[in-house]
This record gives sequence, C-alpha cells and structure tokens, in this order.
Amino acid sequence: MLRISDLHLSLGRTKLLHGLDLDAHPGEITAILGPNGSGKSTLLRACAGELPYTGSIRLQGHEIAQTAPWRLAALRGVLEQSPSVAFPFTLRELVQLGLHAGIEAEQDEIVIAALAEVGLAGMADRPIHALSGGQQARAHLARVRAQIWRAQSHSGPRWLLLDEPMASLDIGHQMALVAILRRFAAEGGGVVTVMHDLNLSAQIADRMVLMAKGKVVASGPPRAVMRDEILSAVYGCPLRVGVSPATLPWLVPAFV
Repeated sequence: MLRISDLHLSLGRTKLLHGLDLDAHPGEITAILGPNGSGKSTLLRACAGELPYTGSIRLQGHEIAQTAPWRLAALRGVLEQSPSVAFPFTLRELVQLGLHAGIEAEQDEIVIAALAEVGLAGMADRPIHALSGGQQARAHLARVRAQIWRAQSHSGPRWLLLDEPMASLDIGHQMALVAILRRFAAEGGGVVTVMHDLNLSAQIADRMVLMAKGKVVASGPPRAVMRDEILSAVYGCPLRVGVSPATLPWLVPAFV
C-alpha cells in the first residue's frame, strides 16, 4: 500500500504540507481533491519522490526518500500536471521513454498497445508537437502506462500517480481514461489521482481525500466526503450535494 505518516513539506520558508496521515490501497482508485493551493500536487510530487519531506511516505514498504530512482521507476509511473517535451519526438519515441524507465524495456509491442489503449492507434510515427493538446495529454499517458504496463510485478502491486489527468480531455476520452484506471485497479494495481471535478470523482473513486491549506480535511468513501457542510467549508462557498435545478439540462457520464 501507499502509507503516509506525519508528512511535512516546506519549500524555502513556506510550509506546504502539515502533518498528513493517509493510506491508499492497491485495487482502488484514490482521488485527491481540494481548492487551488491546497497542496494536492505537492503531495503527489512528494509521493513520486520529487520533493524532500519529513515524516514517512512508504510505497510497498519502500521509504520513498531512501529508494533508488531505478527502483521507484519499477514501482510507480507519474503523469505530471502539464507534461512537455523539448525535442520533436515521434509518439513511438515518446512512449519508449516510459519503456526504458520501467522494467519491461525493449518490448516494442507495449508501445503499440499503450498507444492503442489511449486512442492513438496508427499514430506512432506522428511528431508529438503535431498533435492537439488533448492528444498530447493522451500520448503522455501512454508513456506512463508503458512504464507501468502490468498492474503487478513479482514484488507486488504497482502504482499510477496522476496529476489532473482529465484536464485536457473531452468527455468521451475522460470516460476512456476512467476505464483504463478501473481496469488497472481491478488487476491489483493502485491509482492515486489529483482531481478537480467533484462529481466525476464521486463516481469513479473508491476513496476521496479532501485537502485544504496543506492538510487532509476528510477522507473516505465518496458518501462520507461529499457532504454539504464539509465541501462548503473547504471551498468557501455554499454547496449542496445531490441537488440540481430541475429546469436546467444536465449531463452525467453513464459509467457502468
């Protein structure tokens, strides 16, 4: 599992995370939510091994701060909030970066399968910069999936750490991504994803973690977190759960 205990993190003199305690389990999707500046991305970057911290972050028993980068690369794949590349890679070359970071290096068939999984089949030789923003986002997801292609290895579950993966996607591709994450979790892997959409998170997450000002305010299944008083206090505006204006059309993805 991913176990976070008494986590503190500062950048310069600014303290960003304050004594966080949190567990995420393989076989589940854990959604981290909260207003801008609440510490969501900082928490994910600490879990990825990108930021120094005090306290403990243990992934499958490995303390993140004390684990070699090559071992971390075999345990978890990380999708940044706004990934970019400076070179004119083709999609094949971009996804191969993920392959070589993980433990399934040199298996080129994974490149093709990962691109097909995100809806980019037949585009392996297209330059990354020739794609739309949403297509580029899906290409980077394919890179991360190639790195963590199998949900489990001989040493146990593997993890996807995703920072706002839905941000550039239309509703159809959001649903396709949800299917990928659910399948990965069903196969025994762990998913931790930063989200902004409360409604979507409530539908897809097994556990929601609500943050504010660098602290965890509420954590648990969606019904325990999606409460009027909790959300209104965290977001600083009146919010009601389960109520919509009867006169306005509204759309909810029909996940099954």
